[in-house]
Formats: sequence, C-alpha cells, structure tokens
Amino acid sequence: MDRDFEPKAFLAEVFAAAVKAADPLAAIRAHLPDRPRGRTVVVGAGKAASQMAAAFEAVWDGPVAGAVVAQHGPVAETRAIEVLQAAHPVPDAAGLAASEHLLSLVRDLTEDDLVIALISGGGSSLLPAPAGALTLDDEIAVNRALLASGAPISAMNVVRKHVSRIKGGRLAQAAHPARVVSLIVSDVPGDVAAQVASGPTVPDASRREDALRIVAQYRMDLPPAVMAHLNAPEADAPLPDAPGFARDEVKIVASARLSLEAAAATSAAYGLPAVILSDAIEGEARDIGQMHAAIAREARARARPFAPPVLILSGGETTVTLGRDEGGRGGRNTEFLLSLALAIDGVAGIHALAADTDGRDGTEDNAGAFCDGDTAAAIRAAGRDPRGMLLAHDAWGAFQAAGGLFVTGPTGTNVNDLRAILLI
Repeated sequence: MDRDFEPKAFLAEVFAAAVKAADPLAAIRAHLPDRPRGRTVVVGAGKAASQMAAAFEAVWDGPVAGAVVAQHGPVAETRAIEVLQAAHPVPDAAGLAASEHLLSLVRDLTEDDLVIALISGGGSSLLPAPAGALTLDDEIAVNRALLASGAPISAMNVVRKHVSRIKGGRLAQAAHPARVVSLIVSDVPGDVAAQVASGPTVPDASRREDALRIVAQYRMDLPPAVMAHLNAPEADAPLPDAPGFARDEVKIVASARLSLEAAAATSAAYGLPAVILSDAIEGEARDIGQMHAAIAREARARARPFAPPVLILSGGETTVTLGRDEGGRGGRNTEFLLSLALAIDGVAGIHALAADTDGRDGTEDNAGAFCDGDTAAAIRAAGRDPRGMLLAHDAWGAFQAAGGLFVTGPTGTNVNDLRAILLI
C-alpha cells in the first residue's frame, strides 16, 4: 500500500461517495411521473426535505405549489415550494402547525390532480399530529419513550402511526381522489417504504394491537390518554388494500443499499476490495460494535472470513437503550464506535468510521467519529475512562477527548448509518 495512504482521509472519501449516491437531484430526476391534467401539489417531510424540494423544482417541467417540512437549521433555497421548519428528534409546536398546513394543501383536490410526496428519514418527528383527544405533549411523551426504549425503527413507527392523524397513510388518504406519488429516500433497514417517516403517504398492515404489543414488549411508560387511545378502534390506520390507494405509486429513489455499493466502488478504485455485511443491521449499538470488532480481529489474526487489506461495510440503524433517568451525549454511531474501540484496544491495522449519512449523529453536531486500535488509550491519556463513558452513553465526550469526532455539517440526504472498517 502507498506509504502516503491516510486511513482517515480514505474513510472520509468513502463516506462522501455514499452520500453522493443518495443525492436528491439525481435520484428524483430518474423517477419523475408524467404531468397530470390538473394541478401538481408537493408535500413532504424529513431531514432531506428542502434539498428534495429544490431538486424537484429543478427537474419538473410544469407549474407546482406546496410545502415541505425540514428540521431547524440551514435549508436549500426553493422558488415555489415553501420550506417549513420544525424540531427533531423531539416534536415541537412548529411541527404541529406544519402538519396542519400539509393536510390543508391536499384537501379538496380532484382525480385530475397529482400530489408528489417527498419523504425522507426524520419525518416522524417533524410531522406531529396527535389523533383524537391527544395533545402535542402526549405525542412528545410517546416520542421520548420510543427513543429511550431500544426498540428498532420498524417497531417505533408502528406505535407512532397509531397516535397520529397524518402518519400511516393518512396524508395520502386526505389527498384522495388525487393520485399520490411518493418519492422516498429510505433510512430504514430493508427499505420498507411504509416505515420511512412513519409512512405519511404509505399505509401498512399493522394494527393498534401491534402497537400495544410493542409498548408492552419494550416496557414503555406512556401517558394514560395515549394508552386509552391505543385501546380504541379509532386508533387503527388505513390498510394498504383500501380502494383510495389503488392509483398511488411509491418509489424508493435512494437507499442504504445503493450508498454502500457506491462506497464499495470507491474502495475498489483504490485497489482495496470491499465486503458489504448488510444494509439492514439492527440491534443495540454497543453489541453491534462488539460484533463488528470480532469480525475485524478474526480477519486480522487468521485472514478469515476475508483477508486484509479489505474494507468492511455495513448499514442499517442500531439503537441505544437509555434507562429512565439516563442522559448522555452522542448517538448510535459514536456509541457503536466506542464499543468497537474498546474491543480492538491495542490491535494494530484496524481503522474505522461510523457516521450518520444526514451529517448528525444523536445530540451533537458531529456526523460520527473515527477510531483505531489506539483510540481507547488516547481517551485514557486525556484523563477519561472509555468504558465508564460507554456505560454512561457519553460517546461524544469520549471521542472529543481523543480528537476523533467526524464533523460534516448537514449533507442534504439521509439513508441511515454508514459503518466502514478498514483492515490494512
């Protein structure tokens, strides 16, 4: 290998390639529907919402109006599509007002009209719309309980859709008889469209009984009003076979799979073979970190299941389970990486990056972090206890102490996590 090869720069380039593969402009251009006889109305939500709206305006040949909801912070400029902003990961009043606005935009449309739904990860929090007698505070309580539960994103979104007036296909239902075409940047394992942003325009077959089972399984402490709502028939969301959805179309325009393949191609251009473990890995972040570390150590020591030099890639969405009174600083990628760093402590020839493709991992402004076999020692040299920090869910503090934080700023897309482990 070239003596000037720099592992961190290489891993950052791999991440950039993965993000580029999920660029909204190229993705949307390839999946445009035909123009309708009537109006074209755009609605949407997610971390990539403003970039998707700007991309749609750039490639759509015809008049358009509408609004999308992005998180607070910098957004892409648009001409005709309004960009509203709300809070993530905990909903706020701005998100509630934005949800009402999106619902108002799709009312009173005709079968000649077309609704384009631009959906990306993060939309669940950005579109609070409490159902029945529930309040915004109730939906915030649900969201906090879900984030702390350790439940996979698929389970979280089953609960979210059953306490909402906009999720679980209800936004599309409100738009009918207009045709709804959903263009989705997927951030969920397996690219199940109904799970991205809790599927505001894509119904699934889950029922309120499923939501109640998940609440019990993960021992969530939800407000009495929420439990009463989940036990009532009106909590059920529309099912996929409802007649109104027959003309709708759903397209996954970017995903973790495509981004991982782009990352692997970048590695191959360096003459480094790459292996993709999976684009749908779920589980507790620290456990997945130990699993990845075991694979890396085995490969380094015994050249199996693959021999160095090699780049090991994986995607998906891990979870971090917090106790009722636990806090911490960081996110699932830094927690994964701190666990991995401890498991490869003192092992040479292993370098890793774990980052969220939206540019923000958890509570802080970093996308993720870098580590190698010297990282745990660097944290200890800074006067910190890496194992204690892992137990306290303070991975951000650990990597700040070691100088390993990876900061990109918002990327304008979101296809979930990228984990890249380089063995040399």
